[in-house]
Amino acid sequence: MQPSVDMLCFALYSAARATTQAYRSLLEPLGLTYPQYLVLVLLSDDRARTVSEIGDELSLDSGTLSPLLRRMEQAGFVTRSRRARDERVVEIGLADRGREVRAQLAPVAECVFDAMGLGAENGIALRSQLHALTAALQAAPDLHPALAG
Repeated sequence: MQPSVDMLCFALYSAARATTQAYRSLLEPLGLTYPQYLVLVLLSDDRARTVSEIGDELSLDSGTLSPLLRRMEQAGFVTRSRRARDERVVEIGLADRGREVRAQLAPVAECVFDAMGLGAENGIALRSQLHALTAALQAAPDLHPALAG
């Protein structure tokens, strides 16, 4: 068995943690967590989305997303409202504070990208590889039989 530092999964885990920490340092002064930032970026076009649409786009389950959105509503970043034609559906939109902080969020991703030191071409290539890796793992058959053999 390989030492953990030589494993691809450890490198991915470490890179994800370092990336999230870089975002955290930029977002804390704005009163935002990284997942809250992702929601605001998603809503930046001022189009309301359902909770399930947000969950699908950000790969967050409702158990994580519902309390996150509740806290964002309490902080004045988003609004939550039930659809008139189907009250089971909750729509999320930008609130005044969310619109105000949106302008301050514009340079955040670029600051983190610059800190990564990849350059535009390598950054785009890495993003494509990570999307392909994610898609492949999501499409993979059940891996449990591999442990039985």
